[in-house]
Amino acid sequence: MTAPDDTDKLNGIDDIVAAVRQLQNEDKKLPSERALAEQLNVKRHQLRKALEVLRQKGDLDPVRARRSSTSHPRYSEELVRMTNPLEVLELRLLMEPGLARLASLRASALEIAQITEMATTPKNAESGEIDLGFHLAIVRGARNHLAGGFYKMLRQVGVDARVRVAQNTPPSCPKRVAQRDAEHQKIANAIARRDPEAAEAAMRAHLMSVQRQINERSNAGSFAA
Repeated sequence: MTAPDDTDKLNGIDDIVAAVRQLQNEDKKLPSERALAEQLNVKRHQLRKALEVLRQKGDLDPVRARRSSTSHPRYSEELVRMTNPLEVLELRLLMEPGLARLASLRASALEIAQITEMATTPKNAESGEIDLGFHLAIVRGARNHLAGGFYKMLRQVGVDARVRVAQNTPPSCPKRVAQRDAEHQKIANAIARRDPEAAEAAMRAHLMSVQRQINERSNAGSFAA
C-alpha cells in the first residue's frame, strides 16, 4: 500500500483504522508509529487514536507497559508469606474457567490466533514461559481488565520461590509438556469454536490435572503448571 498524497489524505479516524487494517492484511506486521504516520500521511495523534480503536477491538496487541524489574503489586510480599501452591490453584480454579468462557465470547480473531499459537510448546522453548503466555492470552481475550490485573498478581505469587513454584525450576519432562499442550489445545479449540461451555469445562479439567500433579509431588517447586 502506497502512502496517499495530499489530494488523497485520509479523513477521520475511521479512514485511518481502515487503512491500518489493509496494511495488516497485506504485510501482517506494522512499521513503527513514526513510519506508519508518514506512510499514511496522517498526524501521529490521529494515528494513535486509530491504533487505540484497533486495540480496544482486539485487532492489535496492547502496548506493553514499562515496569521496573523490582516493581511488584503492593501486597505480594505478605501474600507470599501466607499462602501455598494449592491455595493458588484453588483461586485459579475459581477464576480461569470463567475467563476461558468470556474469551470464547469476546476474543478477536487476532487474540484467538495468539491463544492457538501459544497452546503448543515450540521445541527448545522455555516451558514455563509458554504456559504463562497461553493463560495470559486467554485473560486478554476475556476483555476484563480488572480480572486481568488480579490474575497477573495471582500468577506472580504462584511463581515466587517462597511458595515453592520458583521461576528457575528444572524443565518439565517431555511427557508432561505433551500432556499439558494437549490440554491447552483442547481449551484453545473450544475458544476458537466460540463454545463457552466447552472452553470453561476444558479449562477446569486442565487446572484439576495441575492440582493432581501438585498433590502427587512433595516438591511443588519441580512442577511447571
